[in-house]
Amino acid sequence: MKIDIIGDIHGCFQEFNELTQKLGYSWETSLPIHPQKRKLGFIGDITDRGPDSIKMIEQVWALWKYHGAYYVPGNHCNKLYRYFLGRNVQIKHGLETTVAELERLPDKKFNHLKEIFMDLYEHSPLYHVLDDGQLIMAHAGIREDYIGKQNKRVQSFVLYGDVTGETLPDGRPVRRDWAKDYKGRALIVYGHTPVKQARQVGKTFNIDTGAVFGGNLTALRYPEMEIVSVPSSLPYVQERFTILH
Repeated sequence: MKIDIIGDIHGCFQEFNELTQKLGYSWETSLPIHPQKRKLGFIGDITDRGPDSIKMIEQVWALWKYHGAYYVPGNHCNKLYRYFLGRNVQIKHGLETTVAELERLPDKKFNHLKEIFMDLYEHSPLYHVLDDGQLIMAHAGIREDYIGKQNKRVQSFVLYGDVTGETLPDGRPVRRDWAKDYKGRALIVYGHTPVKQARQVGKTFNIDTGAVFGGNLTALRYPEMEIVSVPSSLPYVQERFTILH
């Protein structure tokens, strides 16, 4: 299989457009389609914080629904899903930007966005195991002994990472660097913890390079194992790039 997996987009549609063009996708139909039939992969957190979360929902849903794209949810996707379900979620940590976009919509358009996002979320796996088990897409990564499992502990790890229970001064959780201990056969491509450049540790790749924090939007081309990035148009926020423990 040939797939271009893109890191956390967080509503950065402009960067998504530029990155897919750099990867050789054509936008003639208002969606990025590759002339050699390569597929796109999304490792979650397509919304929140950035300026164009609605556009990204529309893009990812249409690519997934009609063009064979692969998507797995991130923690921000999970929170937006719970918001659409009417659960009591806190409208902060980025969700406020998506909600502000949604609240400006007419009811009919709001309901359409809700319907397509819930369709995407409810019919996508927690993590993808692809290419006969050689490739795994998981938002925050996955431990080797969790592969093939779907319980609450696995869900928490895949969405939020290997959290210690401690918090940083700004309220973010302290996360362990699970990738250092991964010895599995499959290549794991993930994001969630912004790093200044794509980070390979053994058979793991973190491709969240902080597009929404002024870093880059990054893709991993598989099976070529080529990293392709475009710079963010947003202001650089140094403190958002994660130090792992």
